[in-house]
Amino acid sequence: MTITRRALLAAPAILAMAPAAAQAGKITLVVPFPPGGSTDAMARLLQSNLQTKLGRIVVVENKSGAAGALGAAQVAKSPADGTTFLVTFDSHAVIPSILDKPPVDVERELMPVLLVGTAPYVIAAGAGRPYKSFADVVAACKATPGAVKYASVGIGTLGHLAMTVLGNKAGVEIMHVPYRGGGPAMNDVLGGHVDLIAGSAALVAAQLGSNMLRPILQLGRERLPALPDTQTAIEAGFPDFETLAWWGIFAPAGTPPEIVAAMAAASREILSEPRDRSPAQGDPAHDAAARGRRRLQDLLRQAGRLLGQGGAREQYQGMKGLFPGLPSRVQCARAGLSVRASCRRSLSYLPPKTRAAFRCGHCRVR
Repeated sequence: MTITRRALLAAPAILAMAPAAAQAGKITLVVPFPPGGSTDAMARLLQSNLQTKLGRIVVVENKSGAAGALGAAQVAKSPADGTTFLVTFDSHAVIPSILDKPPVDVERELMPVLLVGTAPYVIAAGAGRPYKSFADVVAACKATPGAVKYASVGIGTLGHLAMTVLGNKAGVEIMHVPYRGGGPAMNDVLGGHVDLIAGSAALVAAQLGSNMLRPILQLGRERLPALPDTQTAIEAGFPDFETLAWWGIFAPAGTPPEIVAAMAAASREILSEPRDRSPAQGDPAHDAAARGRRRLQDLLRQAGRLLGQGGAREQYQGMKGLFPGLPSRVQCARAGLSVRASCRRSLSYLPPKTRAAFRCGHCRVR
């Protein structure tokens, strides 16, 4: 077996984690979303490789709900000894904006470890839908208000916020169907139960060759090489509009700097290894730890910039405490197909009082 120079350089940092891992016998990577999405896939890639590098048990625990706040709170309350880490998505940045009493202070109770990567958001339509551009979506919404529904990977994700801003700027309402993660959202779009999906390029990329999904708008500043025929929002008439999805690793506040540095080095080593990867899956951004953490802080402020556009802040503040940004009614993800079960699933992560405030537009289930 050949030992690379990179592996030798990373060895001291990797070994530094071993004592902390040995104390509890395992390292837990908490993913605040269900299995099947891009964040879960990232954590499982880290899991299998960290086990090999550290010689310790590494487990992935999916703790979904409340736009990622439940999983984040679990990590924040864990011992700061290097045995628990959060592998999360961009909704982490908007937890303070969408929850009246968030269970975690994401800036004070968690510390950034590594920016895993970024990728522009992409809006895509199911192959059976007639929309070939975002202009088609706007026209359909104006012709029949409330007729077009889009899936997001959760309330408060930047995809949800971006669609709110785009709809406001275009003067239309695109009905939001929130899911607890990318896997369930994509399944229902491919199954024809929802018209559109607003997801990261990493999520959409897996379906590009299937002819079951049609990208209609990308939210990066430039067209991705994998989507050369898909307009950017800037090209579609939304000046200076950009929304990047991002993935990051966080630790409980107070985790010793040497453990944070060791986890960052080990993860960066794993994620830098050559493997098959579509260009649409984003920029891996495996830069120096300090620079990566500064970039994470900038991305955390991205939500604030988006909230300042197109009246989005007023919509969010208008429903503070009730997951702002939700429409006055929640559309069923499976209209006409097991509707009651679907409604309960779509609203299952809301507290009982909040859940009771919304009514499904199809079956009127409270």
